[in-house]
Amino acid sequence: MALVPVAEALERLLDGAAPLAGESVALLDAVDRVLAEPVTALRTQPPFNASAMDGYATRAVDVASAPARLSVIGMAPAGRGFGGSVGERQAVRIFTGAPLPEGADTIVIQENVRDLGDGHIEVTEPTAEWRNIRRIGLDFSKGDVLLEIGRVLDPAALSLAASANHPTVTVVRRPLVAIIATGDELLPPGSELGPDQIISSNAYGVAAAAQSVGARALDLGIAADRRDAIAALVQKAVAAGADVIVTLGGASVGDHDLIHDVLTGEGMELGFWKIAMRPGKPLMFGRLGAIKCIGLPGNPVASLVCSQLFLKPLLARLGGRNHHQDIRPVRLGAAMPANDLRQDYVRAVVREDKDGLVATPFSIQDSSMLRMLADANGLIVRAPYAPASAAGDTCSVLMLR
Repeated sequence: MALVPVAEALERLLDGAAPLAGESVALLDAVDRVLAEPVTALRTQPPFNASAMDGYATRAVDVASAPARLSVIGMAPAGRGFGGSVGERQAVRIFTGAPLPEGADTIVIQENVRDLGDGHIEVTEPTAEWRNIRRIGLDFSKGDVLLEIGRVLDPAALSLAASANHPTVTVVRRPLVAIIATGDELLPPGSELGPDQIISSNAYGVAAAAQSVGARALDLGIAADRRDAIAALVQKAVAAGADVIVTLGGASVGDHDLIHDVLTGEGMELGFWKIAMRPGKPLMFGRLGAIKCIGLPGNPVASLVCSQLFLKPLLARLGGRNHHQDIRPVRLGAAMPANDLRQDYVRAVVREDKDGLVATPFSIQDSSMLRMLADANGLIVRAPYAPASAAGDTCSVLMLR
């Protein structure tokens, strides 16, 4: 089977992927969710001409010049307007947010007023018509579309939806990713290891990658290297309503690499298997009905690099989000040899000097070495058959942090 180029693999994996159906959630549960339906104003804001300052509501004609003496005929706190009308040389004490009384067309701020006592004030600065007033509908009017489909609900968007009188919003359902690790040698963190065993670590990084683009992660644990054990967890993922099933390990060609046979036995239609990339060659993709299945390599670094390149874009698409890899041109900090037929993703430290960004690759790139990936903040991307490069040459880097 020929190796699939990275770009083609991603295109095939995303083919037909679309945002999931919408669901209605309360505003407090909608943080960082993606709108599936637009938010339209159910009311006008402000619903009346309102004072923007603490001061006195009066007629502009009476305060066009200063000083001006006015009689105070009442008070208008927020939430309880003045019931009467403002006449010639009259004023109403008013507070921020209160409705503008009938007859008034300006607000004199309290800093520009001197209290004369006995219900009279003196305005010390002229005030023009409609000063310090929020006109009706200044923010929005009933029927306005305030937030479009696809908007990620940040604090400002949520406050706007609430102000428009929406207690709930319709958002794209968050994709559910079921994660299945495989291998007789694996035990969960905190275990006492036998002489032939290691800790299962990949699921935590894959779950974090999924959650970083708004998906939910369901860790189904570790399946032994038996077809029935793996099949049981696949069936559990289907029963849980998973949108994506991710398997970890067992996707290569060894005698104990059973994922392909189990998934096809459960009805998966294979999309592709084996990618022209390093690390991550054994990656597999298929469809089990509407469920997308991704078989990630067992090597930790390969698993996480493939999650960055393939899993995150898929989950973002299903969740209605835009996802773009942060790829930048930088200078190489060390020479690199010519590449072979596979696209390389080389762990590197990217730093900034006086001339810009410099990416220095680690000297060892073994795909089992997680510490190096944790220390890296970028992956140098080298195309198939890229010629040897010298320090200072321009290269492309996929930024991780």
